[in-house]
Order: sequence, then C-alpha cells, then structure tokens
Amino acid sequence: MASGGADKRDEKPEARPEGRTRNVREHGMGAPSATALKENSSLKTSELMEAVVERENMAGAYRRVVSNKGAPGVDGMGVEDLRGYLGEHWSRIKEELLEGRYEPEPVRVVETPKPSGGKRMLGIPTCLDRLIQQALLQVLTPIFDPHFSESSYGFRPGRSAHDAVLQARAHVASGRRWVVDLDLEKFFDRVNHDILMSRVARRIEDKRVLLLIRRYLQAGAMTDGVVSARREGTPQGGPLSPLLSNILLDDLDKELERRGHAFCRYADDCNVYVRSKAAGERVMASLAGFLEKKLRLKVNRKKSAVARPWKRKFLGYSMTIDMTPKLKVAPESIRRLKQSLKILFHRGRGMSVGRLIEEMTPKLRGWIAYYRLAEVKGIFEELDGWIRRRLRCVIWRQWQRTYTRARSLIRRGLSEERAWQSATNGRGSWWNAGASHMNDAFRTRYFAKLGLASLQQELKRLQRST
Repeated sequence: MASGGADKRDEKPEARPEGRTRNVREHGMGAPSATALKENSSLKTSELMEAVVERENMAGAYRRVVSNKGAPGVDGMGVEDLRGYLGEHWSRIKEELLEGRYEPEPVRVVETPKPSGGKRMLGIPTCLDRLIQQALLQVLTPIFDPHFSESSYGFRPGRSAHDAVLQARAHVASGRRWVVDLDLEKFFDRVNHDILMSRVARRIEDKRVLLLIRRYLQAGAMTDGVVSARREGTPQGGPLSPLLSNILLDDLDKELERRGHAFCRYADDCNVYVRSKAAGERVMASLAGFLEKKLRLKVNRKKSAVARPWKRKFLGYSMTIDMTPKLKVAPESIRRLKQSLKILFHRGRGMSVGRLIEEMTPKLRGWIAYYRLAEVKGIFEELDGWIRRRLRCVIWRQWQRTYTRARSLIRRGLSEERAWQSATNGRGSWWNAGASHMNDAFRTRYFAKLGLASLQQELKRLQRST
C-alpha cells in the first residue's frame, strides 16, 4: 500500500545489519554469561537460562527489584522478605528454572485511573516473579534492543520520552505538518500470545526461556481472591512487559521504515508525520489493516486521528503552529496536574500550609522536570499563581469564623478596618483567595519561605543545567 510520495523520506532508511549469529555450544564455549551477552548482542544460544540464573545477573536483578520496592503480589511477601526467602529456597527455584519446571504465581490485579479517563488494569507479580522477570530482562535486552528501530524510544536503555518528543518536533520542522496519531485499542489486554512468542523465538533458541515467558503471559490473574485464566494480553506491572511490547511492535516499526515514513513510537503510542492530509488518511487506513492482519491489534478510531501536530498531544507535549515549532505543555497535561493538586488541596484542609507544601513539592518538581523541554513558558507563571491562590483558599477555609479571619488578617499586617471589611464581605473562599487582602497578607515570598517550588524558577534552573 503506497501512501504517496509526499509523505515519504527522500531516502529510504538503511537496513540495520542483523549481525553474525552463532550457537555457542557449536563452538564448545559453554553457556554465555549475562556479561558476555551485553558485550556481544549477536549471540544466539540455546543455553540462555544458565545466563539468567548466573550469580552476578541474579544479584543485579535483586538490587533492582529491591530498589523499585513495589507492592506485594498474591503471596503477600514484600521485597524486605525476599532475601530470607531466597536463602531458604533459591537452590530449589534455580533447579526448577534450569529444568524448565518453574511455574509462576498468578498476578494480583489492581485498578488504577488512566489520565484520559477510565481505568487501567495492572498485574502485580510476586516479588519472586519480579526478580526472575528482571533477570530475564537483563539477559534478553542485549539480544533484542540493538535490532530495534532508531525511531522507537519507549523503555529502552539510553532513550527517553524527551528524545521522542524532540524527534517529533524535528519531523514537523522538516515540513511534515500533518500527523497520523495512532491509538491501539487496549493494546496490553489484546496481545496475541502466539504471535508474540513467534517474534521472541526469532532470536531465542532456549526452549526453557521460551516456555517460561509463555507461562508468564498465561499466568492467571487474581481479582478479589478469584484466579482467572488469561489467554491473551501481557499484564502491565511486570519488568518483562515493556520489552515484550517492543518485540511485538518492532514489526510495525520495520514496516514503517520499509515504507520510508518519519515516525516516533514510545511503547504503544505511535505518531507518523506526513506532508499532507490525504497522505495521512492513506497511512491511517493502511496501517490499521497491517496491524489487524499481521499483529491482531486494533486501532481505536475514536482516539486516533489525522490532524495538525499542534492540535494533538504526544507524550504530554504539544507544539506551536510556527514553521519552526516550539514545544509546549499540552492542555490535557495541565488539566491533569490541576486535578491531582485539587485532590491534595481538598485532603489538606486539616493540614498546616507548610505540611501541605511539603507533600506537594515532590509532585511539582517531578512534573516540571518532565516538562523542562517546554519553550512556551507563560503557562508556568499562570500555574504558579493558581497554586498560590489555592493555598490562600485553604488558609481562608481553615480560619472558618469571621472573628478568626479578621484577627488573622490584622496579624498579617492589614489595618483593622480593612481586615474587618474583608472578613465580613460575604464572598466565597475562592473569591477571597484571589482578592487583594489575601494577596497582601500572603505574598509570594511567604510561600517561598515555606518551601513552595516556583515552576518558573525550577524551569529556568533545569534549562540552565542541561
């Protein structure tokens, strides 16, 4: 299916060399170590499980799982109990892994709200299964990752969402001012196990590893104490799930490269950049057919679109209409931040303002660290003002009584007459939070002394340091 010359690169991307593959046992070298796999990603072996259970690899996996913490699985065991459990049971578990007899526990299903509405189902494996998945991930990543597309950015070593956003802006700046914004419908719930395993088996010969991965895919899901079988999908929540999604969607990447398209993919979020609306509509139709036929995946037509990049968002960012576009925070990302802060403000009515700021600061610093690429900065000043007004609103509500409000305003430096006029104005708390008397009583420096991070100042600091 052609998409028209207008939406193709001037030159086809070069084919990525597959590298020389060899079976280690044929050369009499024995099973490769995890370190050897990292140094030589072209190794194709039937003895990978020995590398998985290697002491150094397991120690690295253990450190990673413990540092990530995380909730207990169906067995109720936390990461703090993992060392003792391994000391008692590891020799048996290792033997089961090497002999292909290990059976994973069901995952504990937890519902979390999605930013766009609705709920996301997370599958939380037991700490032991997280450890084994992490050990698998450390061995499999050097085998698969070097062969992934340069336009794939999600959950890969040395790559980030920021890299994807910057590349997306570069595609638009090059004249591709239409975007095919693909949304895969319930991607993680609909992964076909047979298709995925056939892709894994392209590079993995060890039958024990293949069997273990399939068992993880098919491990039951426990909800309210009831375990149900799973025949499709890969549960979000385990260390191995992101790599498996990249392995499956690499077929999509390779197809886009074959057709010469400019695109960015981060996990199941894929944008293709073209030069005309007509080209975009052709690409949308043909990719929907490819995904359904080859990978048994479905494009969500309601959430997908062919549109101008400045009317869509990608990884929380949008961009301006300029010929050399500037990055900005997408309106939906701002709404989500405000909504999460409103919950905190509501919960914090019984807290001191200092305590409320202390709880809010990590969220604000994390948010601005992610959006530090933004070049349109007016929104950060607006958000700073909105946050301070919300804090003044909390203070006004905490005062409750008219007398308390008047005396408190006097203590904050207002004249007695003005304080009483303000305290008895009959207006609501939000109006008073934005009125001059509360602004004069609680200026910006008051909140700064309590540790409130200014988004504007944090952005400047982050941009200077990068």
